[in-house]
Amino acid sequence: MSICKIGHLQQYELHKMKNKLIIRDYKNGDFEKVQSFWELLKMGGEERKDDNDVIMRTIKNGGKLIILEKNNSIIGTAWLTNDTRRTYFHHFGIHPDFQKQGYGTKLMNECMKYIKEKGLQVKIEVHKKNIAALKLYRNFGFVDFPEYELMMLRDI
Repeated sequence: MSICKIGHLQQYELHKMKNKLIIRDYKNGDFEKVQSFWELLKMGGEERKDDNDVIMRTIKNGGKLIILEKNNSIIGTAWLTNDTRRTYFHHFGIHPDFQKQGYGTKLMNECMKYIKEKGLQVKIEVHKKNIAALKLYRNFGFVDFPEYELMMLRDI
């Protein structure tokens, strides 16, 4: 029986490949992992009525759900929908273990490419206490509209 030895360089390359960041689109079959990620970040919930069918419908209508993956685990998501006038951000978040490492900027850059391709205005809702997110969005040119109030009707 022979033992195969891997050199240090090969180990380094395998480690690099394993830890490589993957940026990809949502696909059917991702929902359970995405839902768990959203629940971890408190972005999900039954009251939002976000499920695989809703996601696939928005994608079919020109939306996009971008996933950041590392080690086969989701570390970030951004769900972009549009009404043919504006693009809307939903569930933009980075896993707590990966925050403050530039992944939010990488995800925003990917979102901005999509938005520029669509050529639409863009709108995002951010909780006032989410200082890190507010800073990120302002760095990308988003501005506040303090004269507006956010209103929503979830259940009809």
